Amino acid sequence: MENSIPQRIELLRKAMVKKGLEAYIVPSTDPHISEYIASRWKSREWISGFNGSAGTVVVTLEDAGLWTDSRYFLQAEQQLTGSGIDLFKQGLPETPDMLDWIVQNIPAGSAIGLDGGVFTTNEVFRINAKVVAKGFELIPDYDLFEEIWADRPGLPKDEIFDLPVKFSGVSATDKIAKMRQSLTSAEADLLILTALDDVAWTFNVRGSDVECNPVAIAYAVVSQKDAILFVEGKKVNADIIKTLSREGITVAEYAKVEEYLENLAEGTSILFDGNKVNYALCSAIPTSCKMIETTSPVALLKAVKNETELSGIRNAMEKDGVALTKFFRWLEQAVPSENVKETTIEEKLLEFRSEQEHYVGESFSTIAGYAGHGAIVHYHATPESASTLKNESFVLVDSGGQYFDGTTDITRTIALCEPTTQMKIDYTLVLKGHIAIATCRFPQGTRGAQIDVLARKALWDQGFNYLHGTGHGVGHFLNVHEGPQNIRMDENPTKLVPGMVISNEPGLYRTNEYGIRTENLVVVKEDIETPFGKFYAFETLTLFPFDKKSMDLSLLTDKEIAWINDYHQTVYDRLSPKLNTEEQAWMREKTTHLPNPSQGGAK
Repeated sequence: MENSIPQRIELLRKAMVKKGLEAYIVPSTDPHISEYIASRWKSREWISGFNGSAGTVVVTLEDAGLWTDSRYFLQAEQQLTGSGIDLFKQGLPETPDMLDWIVQNIPAGSAIGLDGGVFTTNEVFRINAKVVAKGFELIPDYDLFEEIWADRPGLPKDEIFDLPVKFSGVSATDKIAKMRQSLTSAEADLLILTALDDVAWTFNVRGSDVECNPVAIAYAVVSQKDAILFVEGKKVNADIIKTLSREGITVAEYAKVEEYLENLAEGTSILFDGNKVNYALCSAIPTSCKMIETTSPVALLKAVKNETELSGIRNAMEKDGVALTKFFRWLEQAVPSENVKETTIEEKLLEFRSEQEHYVGESFSTIAGYAGHGAIVHYHATPESASTLKNESFVLVDSGGQYFDGTTDITRTIALCEPTTQMKIDYTLVLKGHIAIATCRFPQGTRGAQIDVLARKALWDQGFNYLHGTGHGVGHFLNVHEGPQNIRMDENPTKLVPGMVISNEPGLYRTNEYGIRTENLVVVKEDIETPFGKFYAFETLTLFPFDKKSMDLSLLTDKEIAWINDYHQTVYDRLSPKLNTEEQAWMREKTTHLPNPSQGGAK
């Protein structure tokens, strides 16, 4: 294997020359357009050395660039050093559009290549329209890594397993019936499911093919008479086949999905999501078929959690809170006396979570950033990069767990020292934004973009900001990042409805100093109805206290202090029965009420 990034780029360029390509685009996705992917499809990481979860590499015969967002600016700068790949920071006004950069850096009229198997249908159409308009040709047919990546990993082989109704709340049979209702409404014959979490949710199956996300590499189709799971045969044992058969599901080989689509009857009407189904798969469908593009009907059904799922998530939050209590209590004691590194944090969190019932694994790789590393939004410590914690700054810990009954995601920022005035101001401004989201009431029909400003108002007033979103959807024992709902500045037509679980995580980052982020998960709930209509609100699900030492009470209103006190009381009441005597005492101190404003506290 060629080990250096420049050598790998040269291999790619030689393959491009053979195909007559002047540029080649390498995304971060797989054939299922996943955010987190199995090793086989980590082509962008292999060709660049950058291992953040988001980013696209472009290689021309002379130049190379990586486009990524603000979460990874600092990480990418470090990892691209010496690679010959330039960093382009998305979202900044001076950053060129990727396609504009390509056409400006290759000869007029030349060909641009990509692997249509790892791009959505709509993305290929968008890229094609733009480059053709400028006189270039797009060839979406080449997986060049199959030629140059000598020891490329194969498909994962771990067996899939079923998620019983006692955890899922609804049988696969009933979910498939809802898919068929969607087909009837759309006057369609067939639904294609390619997103791994859509397939897993619909058929009540889970797997371990993707790190941290309990999904299996599979496709699915649902028609009025068939429900077919396309998955490698080695991944299904006799028991799971029987379970699926009882739900009316048949199993076919993963690689047979294209052949199945190629042989669809003339005139078949196909329901598909052009933002999820990859271009290569779509291209296999005969032109005589009718394509009906729509948002996957699974997406919204999956996003709105049923009562069993919500009950499970609440259980998971209690278990997670117990694990975090053990962890942060240990951390306080260990930092002054032990050699605690950022990597140690991940190890200890895993240890404490593993003690909890129904724990399966992490929901994402722990982000543990001490001091300046906390300002790298998606920092992941390695043995080479890990700092030793000292009683001198903030430590930011963003972590989560996968339990059979729910998925968790929490960030806490803790001062390991006596915080400075600026540290307190920064922490409190972030907390004010968090509380503004947690306490907001909004009318039925509201979208996430309409309330995002609440999280930023206190920061904007001081000329501060953060560049990531405020909230993302979270799955039920599924992907920790789940759509279609979110809370961010970018417009998203998805309305917030009761049952949707979303993160609430404003932040503030001072490069080379520290980062602050405060994250809980919330669920949309019905609130009140007035002559002006129905109004919704959020119920906070996460159970762990905030760092009182880092708060500047003079910046908090009476209502904000009351909310913190109420939340801390809830945390104590829910967790204390599950803690031992020493842990209860620790939690009691962390949740002791802040001064009552009417008795001389903050105004």
